[in-house]
Amino acid sequence: MIPSDRANEAEANLLDLAARAAWLSFVGGMTQDQIALELGISRQRVQRLVARASAEGLIRVRIDHPIAECLELEQRLRDRYGLFSARVAPSLSATGDPNDALAPFAAPLLERFFTDPAPKLIALGTGRTLRMIVEQMQSLAGGHHKLVSLIGNVAPDGSASHYEVIVRLAEKVSAPHFPMSIPVVAASEAERDLYRSLPHVKASIDLALRADFAIVGMGQMGADAPLLMDGFITPEEHADWVRAGAIGEIGGHAFNAEGQFLDHPMSRRIVGARVPHGDMQVHCFAAGQKKLPALTAALKGRLLSHLVTDERTAKALLND
Repeated sequence: MIPSDRANEAEANLLDLAARAAWLSFVGGMTQDQIALELGISRQRVQRLVARASAEGLIRVRIDHPIAECLELEQRLRDRYGLFSARVAPSLSATGDPNDALAPFAAPLLERFFTDPAPKLIALGTGRTLRMIVEQMQSLAGGHHKLVSLIGNVAPDGSASHYEVIVRLAEKVSAPHFPMSIPVVAASEAERDLYRSLPHVKASIDLALRADFAIVGMGQMGADAPLLMDGFITPEEHADWVRAGAIGEIGGHAFNAEGQFLDHPMSRRIVGARVPHGDMQVHCFAAGQKKLPALTAALKGRLLSHLVTDERTAKALLND
């Protein structure tokens, strides 16, 4: 390597480190001492790096710099799992909420869907991760697009989901939207068929299955399964599903460790639409240790075509 090449590489590495320090400071809210411990450098160097990131224009509302290690992880994820795209957010501290890193990173990616001048029909999942991302988005003029929900939002006791996404996103982008105001899980297959026969529900499901693409989160099936914690299924139903091999769910539809959707009595009571459907592309936003078994299975089964995650999750998926 000639000296100028070495200098260019050293400069690129320095900017990478400056961007990472700035991310931890401005997005992660970490102190300089905490950043120094996280990166294994001195507090004084953290000060210089954050100042450098500011001077170089890397800091706006979001960190505007592609970190080389994240770009490499993205390429490896695409190659290993046959993804159309992968985006990797720089991680924050090992003990923090991975969504604190993912949400501000993913928000501008989500915004780009709605700046596309070509009208799109977009099917939406729900959940805490997607809701956090939507809250980070700027308001946009996206009224030429349409949003449709993939999943119901009502628990057996009549309460609504805390993390419904479609209404909040529609407010952000001023888009017409078609929510699915029905139970996530019907009491029986016959009741599911009854709900699906209602004209407005049938129209929404048909619309969802004709979407140009889907945007979803990832539900784990451990003891903290979102369907269980939010009261959509009982502990007994959850345990039965897990015994049958359920390891994750997308829009309430459970799949096993091979990424195959389960043909199970519980599965036949899910009212909403299941994706992927046909050649529909599925964009998944998910990160964190507890999501790993479900993400690994979904990627193995080619249930996802696009993934947005964080560094630690990406590395774990590649080390599996």
